[in-house]
Amino acid sequence: MQETAAAAFVARRNKLAEHLGGQPALLAAGRPRARNYAANRYPFRAESHFLYLVGQPLAGAALLVDGGRSVLFLERPADDDALWHGEVESPEAIRAATGVDEVRWLDALAGAIAGKAIATLPPQEDQTAAFLGEVLGRAVAPRSGARLEGADARLADAMVALRLHHDPAALAEMRDAAAITERAHRAGARALRPGVKEAAVKAAIEAEMTAVEGTPAYGSIVTTHGEVLHAEHAHRTVQEGDLLLVDAGTENRAGWASDVTRVYPASRRFSATQRAIYDLVLAANRKGIEMVRPGVRYRDIHLAAARVMLEGLVHLGVFRGAVDGLIERGAGAVFFPHGVGHLLGLDVHDMEDLGDRAGYAPGRARSKRFGDAYLRLDRDLAPGMCVTIEPGFYQVPAILGGEVAAPFANDLDNGRLEAFRDVRGIRLEDDVLCTDGAPEVLTRAIPIAADDVVHFMS
Repeated sequence: MQETAAAAFVARRNKLAEHLGGQPALLAAGRPRARNYAANRYPFRAESHFLYLVGQPLAGAALLVDGGRSVLFLERPADDDALWHGEVESPEAIRAATGVDEVRWLDALAGAIAGKAIATLPPQEDQTAAFLGEVLGRAVAPRSGARLEGADARLADAMVALRLHHDPAALAEMRDAAAITERAHRAGARALRPGVKEAAVKAAIEAEMTAVEGTPAYGSIVTTHGEVLHAEHAHRTVQEGDLLLVDAGTENRAGWASDVTRVYPASRRFSATQRAIYDLVLAANRKGIEMVRPGVRYRDIHLAAARVMLEGLVHLGVFRGAVDGLIERGAGAVFFPHGVGHLLGLDVHDMEDLGDRAGYAPGRARSKRFGDAYLRLDRDLAPGMCVTIEPGFYQVPAILGGEVAAPFANDLDNGRLEAFRDVRGIRLEDDVLCTDGAPEVLTRAIPIAADDVVHFMS
């Protein structure tokens, strides 16, 4: 397990204070949520902005950054906490592990900030929003309804500026998450065969994460219906000739994420048509990765991947016509209806809690065109930024039989497309770090070339 030194958190808080120029800020960790009664809780996961600056999932805690000084406020343990939850770390041990200047009890927070204008960020849930509103003396909306203004907006921009470019400690954690994910995919690949349930493969994958105190970074997608982009169910029995799409990444113990998609042939071989589409998606993946360089606009990577896909589909006879014309008319979204990827870090879609403030550079806005509208990132890349590259091919009945594909009725050869009916969906995703030179693929240990994937399953 990767351990981050307290000095890394001290440096991050100091940088935040510099960005804020004396403006005090309060970051809440959040509180556990009840499932169906108070004592039956979902596993607690701290708010990412708090975790970035503190490094420990301290339920109910709050961090005050005020100039060059940081104070951590903790909930007092209940009298029976030791009975139900075991001994907890002392405030002094927490102070040493986090490097804050002082640790105090949470009931001292209101007095510590009295008379000060404090910036904050909207939390995920109502209970923490109500707590922040009470101590700050103003309304704080939960994230779903938050509109950031004034000092809160400046705090959000400061956090974006810090978290966009990963420091060495963050990168060590992300490499750790990627290494766990490699073991998880290997376990899943070896569990796959005709006759097993998708759920059995999913269990093999997530068991590897759990064994090292990791968790799924998101709901693992393990499905023979790869055309369902966010498939939530894993109830089907895998059949001979099926492709199993596995989109599974680890959140390591420190909260850092990996996000990886591979496609495994249940019969340990690809059919000719499956291999043709697989190699096309792989070519788009490799084109996107090669472009992860300083100064490259991420939107251009999306467009380049879409071009590779369209060129390949014209070559295979699925589309007819000139590629430039098809691109201009938006044909790429018929089979590749999502963006090529997103930021990655403490969140699997990093800082997406702040909406497009993190993903889109000032002055840039989402396209309104189907497909391109789902692009989650439009910034110029710089060293330290980590992104996913995840092109895909999907035969979605609602798209092929709906208004999206209708304008391309004369461009699509449905007879030729029928030859590829054994390909429901293929997505190939890697985690890629922008460096001063060539990109670093954090997930390179997980085979992606078709022949290597088959060998990986052995």
